Amino acid sequence: MTLTQHRRLGAPVALVGAAALVLAGCSSGGGDTNTNGGGGGGSQFEGTTLEVGGVWAGAEQENFEKVLAQFENDTGAKVNYTSYGDKAATTLGTQIEGGSPPDVALISQPALLQQLATDGNLQPLSDDALAAVEDNYSQSWVELGSVEGETYGVWFKASNKSTVWYNSDIYDQAGAEVPKDWDGFLAQLQLISDAGYAGVSIGADVGWPLTDWFENVYLRTAGGEKYDQLTKHEIPWTDPSVTEALETLATLWGNEALVQEGAAQRSFPESVTEVFGADPQAGTVYEGDFVAGNITDDGNSSVGENALFYDFPAVNGSAPAVVGGGDAAIAFNADQATDALMQFLASPEAAEIWVPEGGIISPNTSVDTSLYPDDISRQIAESLTGAETFRFDMSDLTPSSFGGTEGQGFWQIMIQFLQNPSDVAGTQQALEAAAVTAYAG
Repeated sequence: MTLTQHRRLGAPVALVGAAALVLAGCSSGGGDTNTNGGGGGGSQFEGTTLEVGGVWAGAEQENFEKVLAQFENDTGAKVNYTSYGDKAATTLGTQIEGGSPPDVALISQPALLQQLATDGNLQPLSDDALAAVEDNYSQSWVELGSVEGETYGVWFKASNKSTVWYNSDIYDQAGAEVPKDWDGFLAQLQLISDAGYAGVSIGADVGWPLTDWFENVYLRTAGGEKYDQLTKHEIPWTDPSVTEALETLATLWGNEALVQEGAAQRSFPESVTEVFGADPQAGTVYEGDFVAGNITDDGNSSVGENALFYDFPAVNGSAPAVVGGGDAAIAFNADQATDALMQFLASPEAAEIWVPEGGIISPNTSVDTSLYPDDISRQIAESLTGAETFRFDMSDLTPSSFGGTEGQGFWQIMIQFLQNPSDVAGTQQALEAAAVTAYAG
């Protein structure tokens, strides 16, 4: 998967023929098999076949199939997994139109979950499955899988986009430390600058990294409720809460002594190389947990040794918060075998099969974090599950013409703001004008 595909995986996608979608029955599940939910000596659902679809392929598919194999062993059911790649919305739309959706699908788009639920294509979680979710997940994740008071999603896999990566060799040389808040962050970047490096490298030849900067600052300055309102355009981008977030960003972006020059011409992968390459020029780069993959691909630094991260800093005493993404399991029928699988996916035991293999961060708060294969994975997971507030990437929840298109909308306006961070009011007016057009469409 390319970096762009990784970044945009959560973008809302329209279903094929959405207006024609109707509730379809189980594709192959056994509707009146034996007893209720999960684990009957290995034969409870013998003779039942479940169809499961998801975005994962390659190593991720192999690891998820190990999870499904445990369910098969526990229940006697057979589970067939099909990878949709990045075409989940299109594939599901076609399957539903044809009357043969999977029993369970795993999707990355909250907007798609909401659309499927609103159209009547999904089954809400059973009482037992809902109890498992409420026991094992924070309220933010419960709400993210809910529509109009009913909960449909079990968030099995997550990503953490609130990680700031730093070259510890440069930090040690500069006498810099892990900051506790935004002011401390700026102070440490100044120490790095004084040592002859740029404090932070930013890659903004396209605007998505800048929207992630904004989202993290906004969640900390405005809080979760305002974040939700702005995401839905229930408040305008000229709101004072946006002013505060942009002014906070301007304290960094407007300080030429702290930000490596040329940001608007630099790609995101290049910004990582500027910090962790053979000849590093900067001490810090912000982005999500996938930065670890970029560092490994570059090959000049080692994640967990000189390539480390800290949580995105608090602003004005804000509580721990995470912006990120994830993959949710949703059910298309209410039979007992499907319900048992949803309950299993909501359990810590299911995630703990994949966790030691690497390549997954579980939002399940009951997962034993000692099972993660390395300290960095464990730290990322604990930052995510320990956050008091979690919000999905804002730009992935807005109309794509506003939040997901190169050269326009949120992306382009944030590039312009990076180049002229003194123009807070003009930036807000441009964002509001773009939002009005996009949400009306």
